[in-house]
Amino acid sequence: MKKNGKRVAVHNLGCKVNSYEAELMLRDLEARGYEIVPFEETADVYIVNTCTVTQIADKKSRQMLHRARRRNPDALVVAAGCYVETGEHAIEEDGSVDLAITNREKPFIAGIVETYLETGEIRKPVMTDEQENDRTCFSGQILTSCSTERAFIRIQDGCDQFCSYCVIPYARGRARSRDRDEILREVHALTESGVREIVISGIHLSSYGQLAPQRFNSRALTDLLGRIAEIDGVKRIRLGSLEPRLIDAETARELGRLCDPAEGGKLCPHFHLSLQSGCDETLRRMNRHYTAAEYAAGAALLREAIDRPALTTDVITGFPGETEEEFEQTRRFLGELALYEIHVFPYSVRKGTVAATLPGQNPRSVKEARSAVLLALTAAQARAYRESFLGQEAEVLWEEEEEITGRRVLTGHTRRYIKAAVPAGSRRPGDITAVKLSGFLTDEVMTATAEQ
Repeated sequence: MKKNGKRVAVHNLGCKVNSYEAELMLRDLEARGYEIVPFEETADVYIVNTCTVTQIADKKSRQMLHRARRRNPDALVVAAGCYVETGEHAIEEDGSVDLAITNREKPFIAGIVETYLETGEIRKPVMTDEQENDRTCFSGQILTSCSTERAFIRIQDGCDQFCSYCVIPYARGRARSRDRDEILREVHALTESGVREIVISGIHLSSYGQLAPQRFNSRALTDLLGRIAEIDGVKRIRLGSLEPRLIDAETARELGRLCDPAEGGKLCPHFHLSLQSGCDETLRRMNRHYTAAEYAAGAALLREAIDRPALTTDVITGFPGETEEEFEQTRRFLGELALYEIHVFPYSVRKGTVAATLPGQNPRSVKEARSAVLLALTAAQARAYRESFLGQEAEVLWEEEEEITGRRVLTGHTRRYIKAAVPAGSRRPGDITAVKLSGFLTDEVMTATAEQ
């Protein structure tokens, strides 16, 4: 039991940036003497770090808030983050929520909670006009430790892209980059606490160091990656989602160099290039600023510069106005591109966005049927990609024990983010060891044996 006797549970939803911010919340709460417990346990305070990227995300945010209230009717229930920013009216009417914390108030959440518990009053920091217009979270604060061997580092926040279906620019504000030296200090501190893999994240990662809206500066990102790779404790660097327009020939070559162990490269050859549609007309309605051909050219450049990179993407099905012909263009495009994995999302109407007002809104049945087609496609492509590594050596960062098909195993990921498993107890979480990928435990998990 911690010194103040209060138990706090935090549940995180959404993106890697939210995960990073949840870690900072936990650090601050623990420093004030709170005992951190799993969300499934009875607590005095429940904090839900919410997401609003889709209607499903909104629903999950509400469900977790209601679950917390049911678990302990006397607890303090706090909603924080993007759903608070965009669903203010719904939050105000939700009897499950005691405190609503915006993104820009997250750095002060521990103090707000503590004051409320002590006095019953809601006291929030007074913001300057600049702070009110800037939704930066935890500016100047860094993670100095992490409980796992992989840690997320946020290098950027906000987004200037204004895709027609997305509310995130309204919830997170305009694109802003963190100071490079601050990022490097954070990486140093995390590696000293035992972190082996650094995951570079941001709301729109490609905007890091941008010269102006829509003018990306890939050199700023690759230079940062190079500086992080120079830190001795860093064993791996993994990138979050990238803008397809960032990838030109020079950038692809530099990313290839950063991936090459022979040149001291620590970057994982795993790149998530967000697509959303393989049809140019649909991309235009989405306000995505590139064509399918330009996307394919970026993927080809990465494959030319790097041996079998793991390329993954996101695709939205049933976007307003998407006809069967347009969807078929997307299906054919993805079939030819043969990516490692496709994350498929049926279009979700977001109030306040341009897409919500577009004609040709597709029914749920159409969205789900098209999603099923792409899910079958990506399952086959992912299996084929994994099979291409059968019998070959790979380094795996071992992460956690779990039960799969009735067997207790330790699982981890290769540099290309292929999930592998060995018998529990044969390795330790946090170890990075070379193994041979010898078979399949499931379609998604490969078995591994020790290299002789």
